[in-house]
Amino acid sequence: MSTTYQNHFIKLTIISIFIIITISTPSTSAQAAPAFKCTTKPTCKALVGYISPNKTTLSNIQKLFQVKTLRTLLGVNNLPPNTPSNYSVAVNSTVKIPFPCRCFNGTGVSNQVPKYKVVKNDGLYHIAAQVFSGLVTDQQIQSANGIKDLNLIIIGQDLWIPLPCSCDDVDGEKVVHYGHVVAAGSSVDKIASEFGTTPQTLMTVNDIKDPKDLIAGQVLDVPLRACNSSVNPASFDYPLLVPDGTYVDTAHNCVMCKCNVSKSLTLQCDPSGLKAVDWPTCPSMKCASSNMFLGNSTDQSSCGSSSCAYAGFLKNQTILTTMATSICPGNSPNESNEGLKINSRGWSFITIMLCIQLLFLHRFL
Repeated sequence: MSTTYQNHFIKLTIISIFIIITISTPSTSAQAAPAFKCTTKPTCKALVGYISPNKTTLSNIQKLFQVKTLRTLLGVNNLPPNTPSNYSVAVNSTVKIPFPCRCFNGTGVSNQVPKYKVVKNDGLYHIAAQVFSGLVTDQQIQSANGIKDLNLIIIGQDLWIPLPCSCDDVDGEKVVHYGHVVAAGSSVDKIASEFGTTPQTLMTVNDIKDPKDLIAGQVLDVPLRACNSSVNPASFDYPLLVPDGTYVDTAHNCVMCKCNVSKSLTLQCDPSGLKAVDWPTCPSMKCASSNMFLGNSTDQSSCGSSSCAYAGFLKNQTILTTMATSICPGNSPNESNEGLKINSRGWSFITIMLCIQLLFLHRFL
């Protein structure tokens, strides 16, 4: 082979190797995560996953995020109802945080909560990345609070932390949206498996074109499957939607509803046994034209059974009930093969490049 052709071959080889590395290496370049899309409902309840930067307690986390009651925090984390407020939370533990979501101009943010009071030596980057574990960026806090200078905040100043959220249904199904901070080394497949969804759903909801575009530290919108009940639109807790594997107190603490989608998509509600809040006592919870009370079922072990279901509460110390048939969970959607298709296309391109090299070499040997 002549020196000229040897030089051409070496150049082509170097280019091919560069392309192979580019295709095979996951993206690690930093970029701003897209805002959560929210277009169909004005308000709802949402969740984020707070990763504790140090050892702390549930009480401290409740205070940081202004969660109204400890029981609310316990419910979304499926902790026993008698868990004390000084329950220890280890470093890097994830605690789900419930908050009200408000949608405006196509995106969703927490409805003016939580508020954070600036202390000495604080900076917006520190508050965003450390205090709130990367759930927001310093630029988002700056924009939400109308701060002109990113580096100029005042001790004692109250800052609204605009947590990301959404209220949209996903694939025609009611869900609870969860803001998940992507860990280093994670993947779309792993996250989908962890939260009971599909890779394709995650990619669609988050406008991810290629699973390799996932970035560590990105806040991902994860739609969680949820249970609901035949709650009357006039009820003060309408619509009542509870994520899988969690529970919630409602009707002034008189009713506890829990969700287990592997058994049924209908909320399983029972009298809570707690002392009523803002009511003298908890009222009767008997289903009309039936001998059953709230939580009673014709067959406790089977979905599709008839039961006395929760239907909401009214201001005049009334708890509504209705006879309902529990909804059996359907088959999970098939796992998406899109990631496999993308990888196959990548390797097909690599194969073509190698074939071109071999033909080039054969021609000039």
